[in-house]
Formats: sequence, C-alpha cells, structure tokens
Amino acid sequence: MTARHSGAPLLTDLTSAQVADTVRGRTVVWPIGAIEQHGPHLPLSVDLILAEAFATEIARELDAFTLPAQAIGARSLPQSGGGLYFPGTVYVAGDTLVRVLRETLRALSALPMARLIVVNGHYENEPFLFEALDQVREQGLLDSTEVFAFSWWSLVRDTWTDEEIPEFPGWHAEHAGITETSLMLHLRPDLVTDERPDHDNPPRAGVYLHPVDVGQTTHRGVLSSTSGADAGLGEKLLRHVVDETTAMVRDGTGLLFAQTRPDRRRPDPQRRTAAHSEGKQP
Repeated sequence: MTARHSGAPLLTDLTSAQVADTVRGRTVVWPIGAIEQHGPHLPLSVDLILAEAFATEIARELDAFTLPAQAIGARSLPQSGGGLYFPGTVYVAGDTLVRVLRETLRALSALPMARLIVVNGHYENEPFLFEALDQVREQGLLDSTEVFAFSWWSLVRDTWTDEEIPEFPGWHAEHAGITETSLMLHLRPDLVTDERPDHDNPPRAGVYLHPVDVGQTTHRGVLSSTSGADAGLGEKLLRHVVDETTAMVRDGTGLLFAQTRPDRRRPDPQRRTAAHSEGKQP
C-alpha cells in the first residue's frame, strides 16, 4: 500500500469522469522547477523541491489542487546558476521549453478551473514561462481564467530581506546561498551536507561573460554565502512567501476582474462599497 499524498489534493488523483466537475470554479497550482547543480552541500533537486513545497502550501491555504511538478527547465547560466561547468544540470533549450510549457498550458486551459497559479523555482525558467503564457493568452485560451505566475522569490518583500539577511546579494546571486540552504534545512535536512561554502564576490545581474572563469564567479557552484543558514530562517521564509501569495490571490491585486470571483476570500469592505456605488457586482 502506498502512502497517500499528505499535502494539498493532487489533480492527478481524480478520474477523467470526475475532473471537470471537481475543478470547476476552483484553483489549480502548478510548480515548475529544474534539475541543476547547487554546490557541494545541496542536491540537484533544490529548485524542484522548493517549487513543490511552495505550491503545496499555497494550495493548502487556497483549498486548491496541485499538479505534478515540471522537472526539466532551462539551462543553468554562469551568473545566476553557476553554469554548465558543474555536472548534474539536466535542461532543454529555451525554444523547446517555451513549446513544452505552451502546450501544457494549452491542455490545462481545457479544464473549467477559475484560476491557475504557476510557481517557478528556477531562476532561468522565468522568461520562457512568461513567453509561453503570453502565447497562450494571445490564442484566447485564458480568457475565462485568472493567472498568477511568479518565481517564489518575487513575492519576498525587501523589508523581509533587509531584516533577515542584511548583506543580501540579490536574488540572481542567491543560487545555493543562504535562502535555498535554509529552506532545504527546513524541508529536507536529510539532503543537506555539513559544508557551508561562501563566495565573497557575488556576480552582477544581467551580465553575460565569455569565456567565463567559474573560479571567480562561483565557489564550487555557489554564487554567494551560506553562512547563517538554518532551518528556522527557512521556515520563516516559506511562511512569508505563502502569506504574500495568498494575500495577492485573495485580494486579486492587479487583476481587472478580480472582484467578480465568488470564491475570493476576505473581501475588502471598502472595495465592496465602492463596487456597489458604481453599480458593479461585488
């Protein structure tokens, strides 16, 4: 007998006969990760594990379904992931990734879900994910669906990093650093070794180098510092991102038709009053 999934319900546990009626008007959360080197102290699966963990907690808060994670992502780059000079990264080319994501999103759009949340865990995936979403949107396949797609670190407020990580190097350089190490110590300490490598000269964002000296840009694949990483910090970071995400979704921040969703939780009384005064539905 296999153990039942302990987190949010999996969409794939439903039968074909059940799925349409069950997800109608509901939220589906899809984690996207990668298999990529993360220095000598973390496993290749970091981006996958973190995307799944955030997606599961977000889905639990929103009473949503989760999809199995997309495991293969974009190539690792020297200035954000250490590059392909370290063994273990499994990737597809960017144009291939756009096609894979686009076709998956096309298939998902056939479900009568009200909302799709895509949680990315791999820095280099982001532009390809957004391009795929825009291509599907241009085909009119998302006209009746709310979409929130983001990399988990995009939901971390600057005030949080200022307080918790005073010498924060920027998210592009946080590869295998204090945040990912802390999250893994919280979620999967069995996969974290005792090494805590530091790199004192994090690379700049948005710079492409060729030929690149990985001895200067990384320390065995680590782009910043792991000093100070601990499970408590990882737990706080996980909760911060989940809280920020659920608040954004429940409020409908940035969505044109956010207040039309009947499952929107914690509606703002002032917004409801304004909507009534304008003759709109709350």
